[in-house]
Amino acid sequence: MQISVRTAGPLDCRPMAELLNEIIAEGGTTAITDPLMTNDLRDWMARAQDRSAWHLAEDETGLVLGFQWIEPAEYLPDDAAEIATFARQGHSGLGIGSMLFRATEQAARALGYRWINANIRADNTGGLAYYQSRGFEDYGRKSGVPLGDGQVVDKILKRYDL
Repeated sequence: MQISVRTAGPLDCRPMAELLNEIIAEGGTTAITDPLMTNDLRDWMARAQDRSAWHLAEDETGLVLGFQWIEPAEYLPDDAAEIATFARQGHSGLGIGSMLFRATEQAARALGYRWINANIRADNTGGLAYYQSRGFEDYGRKSGVPLGDGQVVDKILKRYDL
């Protein structure tokens, strides 16, 4: 399988929403609990256009295997970006996350960020391992975070210095 990474745009929002909705339906890894529409992702993509970067990984047929974005977050300083990563289930171990992060790290530097924040559910062992393997280090914890479906989880905060 040949995997390529490129900048994502508004026309990619439908397949990205479909992938994300599969992850939401499975449960247990994302804090997002309600299915998303294509327009939801388009709105997210547009909300901090000059301070965000979106990348997607796809195979040679155009199937979206994963995507990642960075953007500012209200609770972070201006020199930090929040990261989100989503990979198609059943496609781990192919280097998708590594390829996405190389592109995102470059984009973060170009946007002037000094560090990247990952805000991960404490029960998301795969996500915690992924960010740890990229060099993110624990720096905080949020306890008792309510999700949209009423579930309460802890979150681990990880930092990657650029």
